[in-house]
Amino acid sequence: FVNSVVKNITQDKPLKKIKVRDSKQLTPQRREELATQIRALAAKIEYVIIPAADIDSLRKKKTINEIEVDAFAQIVQRLQPDTCYVDAADVIEDRFGTDIADVITCPTTIIAKHKGDCLYPVCSAASILAKVTRDYYVRLIETELQEFLPMPLGSGYQTDPETIDFLRAWLKHYGDFPGCVRRSWESSRLLMQDYKTKKLDEF
Repeated sequence: FVNSVVKNITQDKPLKKIKVRDSKQLTPQRREELATQIRALAAKIEYVIIPAADIDSLRKKKTINEIEVDAFAQIVQRLQPDTCYVDAADVIEDRFGTDIADVITCPTTIIAKHKGDCLYPVCSAASILAKVTRDYYVRLIETELQEFLPMPLGSGYQTDPETIDFLRAWLKHYGDFPGCVRRSWESSRLLMQDYKTKKLDEF
């Protein structure tokens, strides 16, 4: 889980000039190219990276939205911008912004909108940096895991068939998920349930 906020790109024009967009609408190569340009434009960039095991632990007492609020609040607190534009994860966008504002202690105006990474170039820039950073770590994890199971890991998203195939094969070989897997995923729960059922049938 990676969140990113960019500070001090005070005008949209430089970001519009390099044609930033929602990271999901860009190819991996284009995201990499834009990430380099965004880093050159930004005065400062901050990330919050939450490992899978930490998310699983937090999920015992918090929703994903609450975890996202805390992550955004950490970044805003570090950067302390006058205004922060965020992509609202809550179905009620104003509530998401209010929840962040309630956590931070700096005088920052939070503007939370659905599809913020499509509406605001600075949000697009942050989404690109977060995606590029996440993909980098997924590839590192893939390299480590392939020493034990020579299969492609895929994108690492729970809806990716390649990722699901990898995890199913890993379970078959080792009987448990590697430490990088978010066990609180619905996909993980179903895979483990299916694995245990098959083991019982074998017994």
